[in-house]
Amino acid sequence: MASVLIVPVSTRSDGWAVTQAVAAALPDSAIVRAIDETGEAEKLLSAGKGDDWLDSLVTQVSGLNNENIIIKGIKPDAEKIFLSTQNVELALSLDANVVFSVFSDNGDVDYLVNKLNIAKQAYATAPGVLAGFILDGSDEGIGASVAEKTGLSYFGSVDKIVNTDLLLKKTGRMSPAQFRVNMMESARKANKRIVLPEGAEPRTVQAAAICHEKGLARCVLLAPRAEVEAVAKERHITLPDSLEIIDPATLIDQYVEPMCELRKSKGLTPEQAREQLQDTVVLGTMMMAQDHVDGLVSGAVHTTANTIRPALQLIKTAPGASLVSSVFFMLLPNQVLVYGDCAVNPEPTAEQLADIAIQSADSAKAFGIPPKVAMISYSTGTSGSGPAVDKVIQATNLVREKRPDLDVDGPLQYDAATVPSVAKSKAPDSKVAGQATVLVFPDLNTGNCTYKAVQRNANVLSVGPMLQGLRKPVNDLSRGALVDDIVYTIALTAIQAVQMDR
Repeated sequence: MASVLIVPVSTRSDGWAVTQAVAAALPDSAIVRAIDETGEAEKLLSAGKGDDWLDSLVTQVSGLNNENIIIKGIKPDAEKIFLSTQNVELALSLDANVVFSVFSDNGDVDYLVNKLNIAKQAYATAPGVLAGFILDGSDEGIGASVAEKTGLSYFGSVDKIVNTDLLLKKTGRMSPAQFRVNMMESARKANKRIVLPEGAEPRTVQAAAICHEKGLARCVLLAPRAEVEAVAKERHITLPDSLEIIDPATLIDQYVEPMCELRKSKGLTPEQAREQLQDTVVLGTMMMAQDHVDGLVSGAVHTTANTIRPALQLIKTAPGASLVSSVFFMLLPNQVLVYGDCAVNPEPTAEQLADIAIQSADSAKAFGIPPKVAMISYSTGTSGSGPAVDKVIQATNLVREKRPDLDVDGPLQYDAATVPSVAKSKAPDSKVAGQATVLVFPDLNTGNCTYKAVQRNANVLSVGPMLQGLRKPVNDLSRGALVDDIVYTIALTAIQAVQMDR
């Protein structure tokens, strides 16, 4: 499926006529309006729910079976200036090629060039999105001159669309909106029961309520009901009737004997088991070990070690997994990248780094992101040397040996891995440089600092950390997690549960 977004660059341009003309010129096309006539889109945007609007459009487009989708973009309006700025978000969310619709009735080349060059500025941070322009009106003979002066491709006029092949180029990137839609749909289909040991923690309570409202998972809050209801009242959270709230004290007895059996090699006594089960993370892990729940999410108040240790003791690693690692899904403005490992392994060896890369690539693929793996270092290629660089080189070679099916390259600096212009000069022969989707950091210090810097300073939503390598899904939260972070992590956990059942 290819998408084209028609963006009028002035109030005089009839974006609808151009949209229809492009649809007529392309085979098997369907037209989608970015702004509906009911005003619902405007209500969502004015309420700060732009993600919901984008997600609904992505869902609408995904449900179409047409080969080509033509989206009528948002026309400039002096009274609704904010709306027209959303065309950039539309293009990125729908992986659409932007075609400007510019009105001309007097053949004024300089006027058209000025209009188009101004319009281009809004897309400066969205490389590869702009496809070209269509003249709406007369004087189509001036198109070539305008194209030369703006650097944009000319696709003809409303009466005659040309160069249709250029309209259909695709980047193949996974947009944040597409990732969210895919994740939510997959979580709903999974219908898994997820235990939340931090059952009375305010963000967790709100996230669980949202998950039930959206049908993402069947959540189990481990906490006395009175505590949960007090939090809900204070935060004005409506607790759905379907949300399970279980007092952990009522569950302990049934898990003492199974826990002793799982830890008999360590000589665990019933008294010790009962004491350890006072910890709701341990209790939740035992619920999962006994197949009473499908996954666990914790970490809003517990450390990573508190979350992972019981899982390693009671759940164990998956067959063939040499270690447990983690990834974050970083929802950047124009695509989703996978970062690993940013939460678990402080100083991985070359062998461990290779396994982290393979686990991360497989996680990316499982969530619809074609893996192109960059092994990150402070140098690119042979520009640097030293033990840290040597480790990355060795790890890269190990990945190639173990998984020849993966596109992997390293060492690569971050900019060489992600920026096409830098990749062209630093690693021109690389199949990964400039287009990496999975970035594997050489150690926890580098990975954790990088993900937090990107998340906070670029205002990027990071989903995770999602743990890899365990037999059943256990996921850790950052203690600074937002409610949305917890919702997405619960959804990820539900999806992982399905994948691990296969």
